[in-house]
Amino acid sequence: MESPLEATPADAFAAVEAGSAVLIDVREPWEHAQARIPGAVLIPMGEVPDRLAEIPADRDVYVHCRVGQRSAKVVAYLREHGRPRTINVAGGIEAWQDAALPVTE
Repeated sequence: MESPLEATPADAFAAVEAGSAVLIDVREPWEHAQARIPGAVLIPMGEVPDRLAEIPADRDVYVHCRVGQRSAKVVAYLREHGRPRTINVAGGIEAWQDAALPVTE
């Protein structure tokens, strides 16, 4: 079953907190070092093809970047490669912070 293409940060947070989903950060390590979402797994965009085996195919996977553009591209790639339950976090970590959701700086 395919999941929606995009979700709000609040929806992603709720799913991850409930333990029903994982969150992947596709930003670069230097961006991740500046601010990160607790529990997010860092897999920079350029490493996704080589680390595909680390990304579950059997549960929802929320993907975020800074504003949602890179993560949208990664979601499209993952869906083409057997991960139909990948979902872009609309607005990325900036929208996550705007929603006052947890971030470690």
